[in-house]
Amino acid sequence: MTAVRLSDVAARAGVSVKTVSNVVNGYEHVRPETRARVQAALDELGYRPNLSARSLRQGRSGLVALAVPALDVPYFAELASSVVAAATELGWTVLVDQTDGDAGRERDVAAGLSGHLIDGLILSPVALGAADLRRSERDVPLVLIGERISDGAIDHVAVDNVAASRTATEHVLSLGRTRVAALGFQAADHAHSGVAALRRQGYVAALGAAGLAADPTWTPEISSYTRAEGAAATEALLAGAERPDAIFAFNDELALGALHVLARHGLRVPDDVAVVGFDDIEDGRYANPPLSTVSPDKAALAREAVQLLQRRIAEPSTPTRDVQVPFELLARDSTIGRR
Repeated sequence: MTAVRLSDVAARAGVSVKTVSNVVNGYEHVRPETRARVQAALDELGYRPNLSARSLRQGRSGLVALAVPALDVPYFAELASSVVAAATELGWTVLVDQTDGDAGRERDVAAGLSGHLIDGLILSPVALGAADLRRSERDVPLVLIGERISDGAIDHVAVDNVAASRTATEHVLSLGRTRVAALGFQAADHAHSGVAALRRQGYVAALGAAGLAADPTWTPEISSYTRAEGAAATEALLAGAERPDAIFAFNDELALGALHVLARHGLRVPDDVAVVGFDDIEDGRYANPPLSTVSPDKAALAREAVQLLQRRIAEPSTPTRDVQVPFELLARDSTIGRR
C-alpha cells in the first residue's frame, strides 16, 4: 500500500501542503474551519506521520532509555512494560538497561548511556540519591522514578511510601492484630535504604498511633528484597519466644517468602498470622492464599514519568516537578480470609 503524502491530503482538503503540515504539527494559527477540513481529509485518507523523519528534522532520535535495578524482579518488569506502553503512544522506542543497583553503573547510565543516541532517560536509582545525580556530569534529560527521596533538583515520580506503608500496617491493626512484624528493615548504608527508610517510617507511625512500639523482636534485618530473604526472616520470627500475629512485608516477594514458611510450619493464614505485602505483583494475586498488598498505580507512574520526560526534552529549562501517584490497599485472603 502506498503511503499517504501531505500533498494527497492537501489536494483532498483544497489547501496548501504547508497548511496540512501546520495542522499535523499542531500549529495554532490555522482557522478552525480550515483545521476541521484538513483533519477530515487526514482521517479519510488514513494519513500517518513519519515519526522517524520528524524526529530527525528536530535533531532527535526518537529513542529514550529506561534503567532499573533488576529486570528479573516482577515489580520492575511490570513497570518497564507500562513505560514502554506509555512511550509507544508518543512514537518513542525504549531501550531498557539494568543497573544491578550499582552506584558506578547508575552514575554511568545517568551520564547518558555513552555510545547511544538517546533523547532522554528514565532512571530508578538505588545506590544514588537525587543530590548525587544532580552533581554528576550528564547532558541528557533525566526523570527519576521510584522510592529514592527527591531533593527537588530533578523531575521525580513516586508513590507516597510513608503513607502507603502506614495504610498497610493500619489495615492489620484494624483486624485486631497487635504483634505486627515487619520484613524490610535494613542497615542505613545498605542498598535499598531509601525504600526501607520510608516504609519503616510508615510502619512505625501506624504502630505509634495505635499505642504500640516497634519491637526489635518483630523487625529482623534483611539483606535483600527477595523471597529467600523473606523466608529466612520469617523462620527467625517463628523461632522467637512469641510468634507475631501479622507480618507487613515491604514488598510482595518478601511476603511470598513469608507465606511459604508459614505454610511449611502448618500455620494458617490469616487465622494464625495475617500477611500483607507491597507492590501488587501478579504472582501475589495467585498465591495461596491470595496476597493482600499495597497497589501503587504503576500505569500512572509510567505515564507521568514519560510525560515529564517529554516536557523536559521539549523545554530543558522548565521547572522540575515531584509527582506522587496514587495507591490503594487491596485486602485479599491473606489478611481478611475468604469472604
